[in-house]
Amino acid sequence: MVPTGAYGTWPSPIDAALAASHDGRPEYLGVVGDEVWWTAPRPEEGGRRALVRRRADGGEESVLPAPWNVRSRVIEYGGMPWAGTARDETGPLVVFVHFPDQRLYAYEPDVPGAEPRPLTPVSPVGGGLRWVDPQLRPERGEVWCVLEEFTGPSPTDVRRVIAAVPLDGSAAGDRSAVRELSDDRHRFVTGPRLSPDGRHAAWIAWDHPQMPWDSTVVMLGEVTDGGPFGGIRPVAGESDESVAQVEWAPDGSLLFSGDLGGWWDLQRIRPGASGSADRTPLCPGRGEEFGGPLWKIGSQWFQPLRSGLIAVIHGKGTTALGILDPETGELVDAAGPWSEWAPTLAVVGDRVFGVAASPRSAYEVVELDTRTGHARVVGSPHDDPVDPAYYPEPQIRIFTGPDSRDIHAHIYPPQSPDRVAPDDELPPYVVWAHGGPTGRAPLVLDLEIAYFTSRGIGVAEVNYGGSTGYGREYRNRLREQWGVVDVEDCAAVAQALADEGTADPARLAIRGGSAGGWTAAASLAGTDVYACGTVIYPILDLRSWATGETHDFESQYLESLIGPLAEVPGRYDERSPITHVDRITAPFLLLQGLDDVICPPVQCERFLEQVAGRQIPHAYIAFEGEGHGFRRADTMVRALEAELSLYAQTFGASRSEVPLLELRK
Repeated sequence: MVPTGAYGTWPSPIDAALAASHDGRPEYLGVVGDEVWWTAPRPEEGGRRALVRRRADGGEESVLPAPWNVRSRVIEYGGMPWAGTARDETGPLVVFVHFPDQRLYAYEPDVPGAEPRPLTPVSPVGGGLRWVDPQLRPERGEVWCVLEEFTGPSPTDVRRVIAAVPLDGSAAGDRSAVRELSDDRHRFVTGPRLSPDGRHAAWIAWDHPQMPWDSTVVMLGEVTDGGPFGGIRPVAGESDESVAQVEWAPDGSLLFSGDLGGWWDLQRIRPGASGSADRTPLCPGRGEEFGGPLWKIGSQWFQPLRSGLIAVIHGKGTTALGILDPETGELVDAAGPWSEWAPTLAVVGDRVFGVAASPRSAYEVVELDTRTGHARVVGSPHDDPVDPAYYPEPQIRIFTGPDSRDIHAHIYPPQSPDRVAPDDELPPYVVWAHGGPTGRAPLVLDLEIAYFTSRGIGVAEVNYGGSTGYGREYRNRLREQWGVVDVEDCAAVAQALADEGTADPARLAIRGGSAGGWTAAASLAGTDVYACGTVIYPILDLRSWATGETHDFESQYLESLIGPLAEVPGRYDERSPITHVDRITAPFLLLQGLDDVICPPVQCERFLEQVAGRQIPHAYIAFEGEGHGFRRADTMVRALEAELSLYAQTFGASRSEVPLLELRK
């Protein structure tokens, strides 16, 4: 007979170290000859990103030893940090970005004694020279990529262009050897995609104050010998359209994902077309996304095959990998358990590689053979470190919010094979607010969620208004309403769970990181729904964040999320948690990375100055060497255990296996 235990007190084999060791996912797939390569997290190695190679015999190996860290800092969120090509005699050539110095390096892993050699210089100005989304052009002796160049000490003293870097290393100490291919007409650009005949390059561009999910354009340029692109012109994209990706089909037509119709749809411009008026939707009327928010440069939601078919990631709320026939519109999805496909794809012949996860499995590398329709795991396979009986069973729910609007959420009730709760007790629940805020909580196995649910604490992930995956109208709900709609939607879900008898109304908490940290803090200041909260690398002071306390990419994000500062300055103060500390009464935990340049620690420091002396129980933990998003195993262990201690103290549950979090007033 299963013993009875109060919610929040259950024993669990999923400890913080186990959850930390499984943090992160394979990312940035690419092919080198017939092999598939990707980057993989290494929390136990200081959070570096390794470059992993899957050989023809199925064996996996790390291409570069520690401390090599394959990760770009362009727009701070980075993007595709490497490219590779196969060669007959000397084996692969790979070009990659090394995180600490952001230089491009070339490496020949099959050449005995070879070491990575720098291709680009270090700049002493501002954040230096950074690179992302490389495209190898060995026939030209170059690699083409996005160059982000700081021109002064401010985070906004920056320019971005498409550039060609010599593969012979001549630019390693000479900035003038870098050949610029595009001009400065746009603030932001993605890497170039070369047409099949080699005559044209296409890329995506946008400018402040727009974000890439608001408005982007597809640019087309003519490739010249030794000079910049010629005849640069826009060919797709509108003032109110976001184009998320652009690629060339084998027949020379241009493929792109644009949301002019309310969803990111896959579209085509035939060779010789004069512009966007000649574009054709390839899979119209499905009411699904065939794209997503361009947080990382080089993200891929589709890839053409040499047969003319197109591999596509698509869906509403959840995603699938399908094969689209652009001539007939027929779309056939890969069979399998996966409910979420990351925006990274690679193609070799008739094989498609992606990264996918499910509610019962973490992200793994999957191969789809389009000839047979068979999909199989080929890399970073999921393994169950504990009995899956400790995993939660998620419920996909739609709640009703203010003005009768729909709110999408995933509900994870407490689950354990070792304990059952008393019949007269309702479980505590923690509402998770995702980051972005233009993002989405995927329906996947997350051991951080299982860490809580296996102990008897439920989790509710809320895809509040403003989230992606549900069309542009849903995404636009947050325009000038940040701090209102997100807070209301999270509270509505929490209240609904209490009203229906799913959650204990006296034991509700809220938690979030980055933009989710903002929502958590704003919720503590603006509602009385929650008994406590965990606020992770948050935005707390809108006015300061909008006037120099963040990086260039998001420096004007609040123009759409809050409204133009020049027109509605009062709104910035009215909604900021830092100006309403007097309204906060619930205990909270504040977690921050000291190297964070997106949501800098100064915001937390000023917030705590306002908290001082107000008798609000709280704790602040700052982590050296961590930026925006924790990557080191020891950091994640301490943060998760501190969070559990907060809930245990607030909810009246004893948890002796974690250090007691000291709450100060």
